[in-house]
Amino acid sequence: MTQTLIPAYLDGQLCPVEKLKAHRLGLRHKAVSVFVLRRGNLLLQQRALGKYHTPGLWANTCCTHPHWGEAPLDCAKRRLAEELGLPGLNPFSCGQVHYRAEVGGGLIEDEDVSLFKLDAPEDLEPVPNPEEVLDTRWVEIADLEAEISRSPEKFTPWLRIYLAEHRHLILGD
Repeated sequence: MTQTLIPAYLDGQLCPVEKLKAHRLGLRHKAVSVFVLRRGNLLLQQRALGKYHTPGLWANTCCTHPHWGEAPLDCAKRRLAEELGLPGLNPFSCGQVHYRAEVGGGLIEDEDVSLFKLDAPEDLEPVPNPEEVLDTRWVEIADLEAEISRSPEKFTPWLRIYLAEHRHLILGD
């Protein structure tokens, strides 16, 4: 695995830290989450089975960490292209949140998240990178919430947190 340096806090100061180290130590760090919506449906991704945490779980459209020195919007655009084959999209900021969650294998996400969303055109079809994404699907929010209620173990902790605590930022309701 290539070492990726992400912005994380050490002794209260933002520093470049190797991504896996930040998760092993539970360091608070910067993150980005993107929500692509179309007619009230959210584009979900199922994380590839080779991911080092939460493999095979369903997550929001795109979630990642900016590289050290990378702006959150640039990161969101980069990962939409890299993960889902969706270059040229222009998501807009819909807020900032913080969450902390255990993600398995002794790893912890303690994230200051820049949230982005966009309304997708009708013809938008992802072309997932199989190293990043196992599958994608569009789902109506009410159906997603019911599915999470029935089978929370199929979804990433952060997606469950976003919908339970920050729905108003993502959906504007």
